[in-house]
Amino acid sequence: MFARVAVASVLALPLLAAAQSCNTGSLNCCQSVKSSDDASVAALLGVLGVVLDGVTAQVGLGCSPISVVGAGQSSCSAKPVCCENNSFGSAVAIGCAPVEL
Repeated sequence: MFARVAVASVLALPLLAAAQSCNTGSLNCCQSVKSSDDASVAALLGVLGVVLDGVTAQVGLGCSPISVVGAGQSSCSAKPVCCENNSFGSAVAIGCAPVEL
């Protein structure tokens, strides 16, 4: 039992470090990250009613949260990012910066 706890603890360390360095928002795994001035992103933001008014930000698309709990199931095979605003469900997350896991 102790060996399982030790292995789980070691596997969780990279996620814990990334979560601690993500002090501006939530840690997410996004299928892609694009600039908000990209035509396809601008169209999606328009459909969702999100107005950025000339602010250029990195936008995560198809994002899901990454949690430290259950680290074995929380790996990110796409793009791990720290996002300031993820209040649009899994469609978009705004103000994303890449993180290393």
